[in-house]
Amino acid sequence: MEIFQVDAFTANLFKGNPAAVMVVENWLDGGLMQHIAMENNLSETAFVRKRDDESGWDIRWFTPTHEVSFCGHATLASAHILHTEYQVPMPLTFFGQVGELVVSLEKDDPKSPSYQLNFPVVPFEEIEALPDAIGPSFSATPRAIFKSYENYFVELADEAAVRGFAPDLAALAQLGTTGVVITAQGDEFDFVSRYFVPGAGIDEDPVTGSIHTSLVPYWAEKLGKSDFQAHQASERGGNLTCRLNGDRVQIVGSATTYLRGNLCL
Repeated sequence: MEIFQVDAFTANLFKGNPAAVMVVENWLDGGLMQHIAMENNLSETAFVRKRDDESGWDIRWFTPTHEVSFCGHATLASAHILHTEYQVPMPLTFFGQVGELVVSLEKDDPKSPSYQLNFPVVPFEEIEALPDAIGPSFSATPRAIFKSYENYFVELADEAAVRGFAPDLAALAQLGTTGVVITAQGDEFDFVSRYFVPGAGIDEDPVTGSIHTSLVPYWAEKLGKSDFQAHQASERGGNLTCRLNGDRVQIVGSATTYLRGNLCL
């Protein structure tokens, strides 16, 4: 069984967000897929299979601890592998728990192609306060707090506050699989962010496509624009070109293959 590892949202190896990808004919046992993801020990491992009706590809994503409902960077990695290793024509339509995810080719660079992701907006609502377990993690008063179905979002004063934020991982882990995103208007970028999910085995995710399906509409309302240059300010870092288009978010990012291998099961 072939397995690939891709650095997503970057044109350079050892940057962006690594994801493992396996293309399967039929779903493996759920427990086996979870064990593979645990063994990979990456933020996500994606499994994809061709739909019986030839309409596209089903996709599932696993962290080291559990299956998740949505992952952007592993979807980008999956499209990259189908395009470069299996020569599947673009665009590609994936079907996951959040609906249709469309990936088209933006630039066909042989070393690190770039792709446009077309994802549904993930709705959110503003809330008054963070849970008591994590409130003390924020020494400064947040400018705004909002929540989607699986993440808390906290707007901080500026980019320096985002970059300098020291998370209390033990406190954040009490949220289980619910993540925490911090964000602020950027200095050179329209906005910056960081993302923490220690309860799901991901202390800090390097670059996260899925959170931008809420961040983009949030900043669109605040800044009165629809096109953005965004940066996720993790240690590995990643840049995302984003656009709000109605109830869809378009994200452009590159990908580069790091590993080709075979599993011994």
